[in-house]
Amino acid sequence: MYGVSGTGAVVGEEWGARAARSRALAVLRVRGRALGLAVLPAAVAVVLYAGGVTGHFTGSGWDTARWVVTVLAVLVLLAATAVALVVARARPAATPTVELSETAAPDLYRLVRDLADRLDVPAPSAIALTPDCDSWLEDRTHRAHRVHHKQVHRTSDGAGAAPVLVIGSPFLWWMRVAELRAVLAPVVAGTGPAAHPDIAAARRFVRGLDAAVAVPETPGLDPFRRLGAHGVGQVARVLLRACRGHAGEMERGVAAAGSERAQAVDYGVRIVAQEQVGLAYAGWDRLLTRVALPAWRMGRWPAKLDAGVVSALTELSRRDRLADGFSSRLGERPACDLLEEPGAVDEATSLLAARLFHGGPAEAGPDWSPVEWSQYPEEVVDRKWRTDAARLHEVLDRLGVADSSAGPSTAPGGPTLTRVMAHLSVTPSAKEQPQAQAQAPAQTPATTPADAHAPDDDPAAVHDPEAVHDPEAVHDPEGAHDPEGAHDPEGAHDLAALDDEPQANPAADALAGALSALLAREEAAREARAAATAAEAAKTAAAAPSATTPHMAVSGPDGPLPLFPLQPPRTGRDLLADHVTAMVCCAAVDTAEAAPGLDWLDGPALIVGGERASDLGPRVLALVEDGDPEPLRAWLARTGVRPEKPVRLV
Repeated sequence: MYGVSGTGAVVGEEWGARAARSRALAVLRVRGRALGLAVLPAAVAVVLYAGGVTGHFTGSGWDTARWVVTVLAVLVLLAATAVALVVARARPAATPTVELSETAAPDLYRLVRDLADRLDVPAPSAIALTPDCDSWLEDRTHRAHRVHHKQVHRTSDGAGAAPVLVIGSPFLWWMRVAELRAVLAPVVAGTGPAAHPDIAAARRFVRGLDAAVAVPETPGLDPFRRLGAHGVGQVARVLLRACRGHAGEMERGVAAAGSERAQAVDYGVRIVAQEQVGLAYAGWDRLLTRVALPAWRMGRWPAKLDAGVVSALTELSRRDRLADGFSSRLGERPACDLLEEPGAVDEATSLLAARLFHGGPAEAGPDWSPVEWSQYPEEVVDRKWRTDAARLHEVLDRLGVADSSAGPSTAPGGPTLTRVMAHLSVTPSAKEQPQAQAQAPAQTPATTPADAHAPDDDPAAVHDPEAVHDPEAVHDPEGAHDPEGAHDPEGAHDLAALDDEPQANPAADALAGALSALLAREEAAREARAAATAAEAAKTAAAAPSATTPHMAVSGPDGPLPLFPLQPPRTGRDLLADHVTAMVCCAAVDTAEAAPGLDWLDGPALIVGGERASDLGPRVLALVEDGDPEPLRAWLARTGVRPEKPVRLV
């Protein structure tokens, strides 16, 4: 029997708790079998020695067997002891969080404790925030975790302490107090099954095995210790495979038990709150990838990401009919009012998000400074555009591209949009040349010189797909019986090239490659500076006492940064399109009545005539991909942008 609820129902009678305990026992049986296998040679040796003492096992053969089994038993026991020590002492990975003391969020602690009392389960030992849209319980009873927690909390000092409640920080700013309580009820209810000795022991065993697998990757190990760590890791992997299924079912049982127990608390509100969870996830993802990521790449980190998610979700509810009415909840008390200093907590979680998703430094510095939302258009958007435009013209200078703009009002050699458009524009004759070259190898030996120039005289023949893929032309009977043409690898390569799309804009490809190389060098230099800054900060932190505030601390991460990259590396064409767009925006700001702006769902935006210019992207792609400047030129004429005027760069 393992706890009694307020209605008199025994927690052990819940089917989820019973299933979790059954699976926990299965995990512990795996541990018991491994222990039995480790002591088996020793037990056999004891039997052999006992038989020799009693006179049953005598003779030279039995003596040899005793020595062999004894040596084997000693080796197995030494190996088992090493594995047990590594599993017990390996530091389990902890989620990077912003930990809150009770003085930083007394109302939040009071809400969680009241919720635990209503559910009749132990209250979590502490509360921490993570920059993610999820909530869970995390066991931090390992000695390495307890040393860190003692600096902030008074309750996390025993091996039997309750787990830590980790809450997604966007929930506090978007959800109302009643919604947060309803969402946290199933999570807090999980502290009941987590307190069961069998479940707690099984979880510690699985976490220890998981940590032991990562020990060989620990930096600073000498070759001998690394070899031993690899052996321990292999044993840990075997044990993990043996208990993986049982551990997964145990966690499902714990979740089912918590959900079943939480049905008596705010069940109706929870149904509505679950809709807010999905909406918060969508808004948080857009805010990180579209708004925060450009600022991080500029060396600036938005200091109020959680407050920004409210604006992003409000904008989403305004645009999306499915989210209509969600913003009407904003008149109720937000859950962030449960914090004493919401601004400081928001800034800490925003910096942690930048570290996790981008790999920024742990502290602000000259190349890594916070930015407020009111300063975002000028400090991030405009600066990003002008930096990209300067980089684009730097690459053009290195490629030796001259300024082809004309007119008395044009400054010679200035950074103009006309220069970029002229370089990327492809004339009609240049467009036809790659396709004519692609068709030239397919000509038969009987082709006359007049026939070879026929495609240039007839544009329809060049762009006729049936002429290119005509099976009779490809499988020419005369060419089929040509022994040299049938086995010519170059001819086969030319036939395969007919199916490939011709290079539409070679100038764009060359410019994209040069841009990619320049950005790679800049990124390498930035990472070198960040590594030097981090090493200096580590030395300072080791020599000086911790500067952590008495009510808030940041834990983790336990691996290289970023742990969760938001986007894969961009291609050269993507980089070129971004830089050309930045150049267009700079020209619009400098020569027309345009201004940099912030769109909460799409990030940096160009504001023309009080409205966001949403039709610029396809026109830039037409120039970059196809070399066609006409759509962009028409847009510039309509908005009053003068491409021949030099723009201001950083």
